[in-house]
Amino acid sequence: MNRQCPFAIDALGGDVHAEAARVREQGPATRVLLPGGVSAWAVGRSADMRRLLVDPRVSKDAYRHWPAWISGEVGEQWPLAIWVSVQNMITAYGSEHARLRRPAAAAFTARRAAGLRPRIEEVVGELLEDLAASAPGGAVDLRTRFAHELPTRIVFELFGIPEHSWGPLHKIINAFFDTGITAEEAQRNAADLDVVMADLVAHRRRHPGDDMTSALIAARDTTTDPRTATDARTATATATAAADAGAGAGAEGAGAGLSEKELVDSLILLFTAGYETSVNLICTALHELLRNPAQLALVRAGLASWEDVVEEALRIEPPAFYGLLRFAVEDIDMGEGVVIGQGDPILISFGSAGRDPEVHGADADRFDVLRATRGQHLSFGFGTHHCLGATLARLECAVAVRRFFETFPAASLAGVGELGRVESFISNGLRELPVVLGPRAPVAD
Repeated sequence: MNRQCPFAIDALGGDVHAEAARVREQGPATRVLLPGGVSAWAVGRSADMRRLLVDPRVSKDAYRHWPAWISGEVGEQWPLAIWVSVQNMITAYGSEHARLRRPAAAAFTARRAAGLRPRIEEVVGELLEDLAASAPGGAVDLRTRFAHELPTRIVFELFGIPEHSWGPLHKIINAFFDTGITAEEAQRNAADLDVVMADLVAHRRRHPGDDMTSALIAARDTTTDPRTATDARTATATATAAADAGAGAGAEGAGAGLSEKELVDSLILLFTAGYETSVNLICTALHELLRNPAQLALVRAGLASWEDVVEEALRIEPPAFYGLLRFAVEDIDMGEGVVIGQGDPILISFGSAGRDPEVHGADADRFDVLRATRGQHLSFGFGTHHCLGATLARLECAVAVRRFFETFPAASLAGVGELGRVESFISNGLRELPVVLGPRAPVAD
């Protein structure tokens, strides 16, 4: 079975669920071709994924454990190179992963995320007011006007990103998840990202504030080389303020040992993942309830919670469908005659896990807020690489969906038929969500 013919992953994600079913049917792991002709093993069964995601023989460090990357056979010209070339906790292994995760975890705690609820409620209220005023009873694209705007404001405020960088960053992030991009476009996008990030870090060094970027810069600058900080005392005060605001004990000094590239790459990971994940999740939850009114009725009757909606949305349509890339540190016997060879890349199909019939039953493709296994998904990863932003994404989605249906109780989908999806096999979300708002609910005195 190690010599089976691989099939090509659709770079544009045309039918990711059918593709995932094929991966599951092939066995515990099957050969696939990624864009650019890179060969990998795809894993689509939930139990196999859970085993691999905690297996110390599986690494995410291409510089140490992917021979094709080390030798230059696959290099920066690969269209998806940015997914393995960045140096942050998502691409680290072992003690390096712990070192790089520590400062981010200290600054991005569940407590800090929960503390954002008042601001999330405020932003959601503002966006709903805008919808009601600009399109009373009319049709709007909820992805653009609502699902996109909420995480943009929250995440960009959380990281202290100046508004002049919002537009360029949106363009860069969209290209980041475009897996049909050419090598030339990918390299231009990476160069643009370097410019924007250099500007952001320089801006926050000159003007530190109570934000995660300033806290991470302060931790790095005051513990590695204080001379790189504009004002070491200001930097220390910023890190302390971040800790007091909910960053958790140890935020100050947590960046010890970070290089400048690791600092920048960590920031790229945190706000990129935080933005794209939430946009897709909010869209999915809204869409599923709009096209399944009986499910919405269960929530309104108190038989299910908005948190149940979020978990079932995560299960049926994970915001990120595939995880790139992991590498076998040594040969891994997957069973059924399949051995992933040392140095081979591994593609984890988080989307496949959510619809694995072995876990979720024969009706795994059906949205059901009462499903007993709704929380048994891998949409935020598993093990040491579990997503730090999971609490924030869940909170944003629950608040957004609850407030939307409270404000527009008669909202309905505009038109019929399947909606287009983003052209990516990594990012998994709707390209647009056209909705007729209907009359607004009476405003309480």
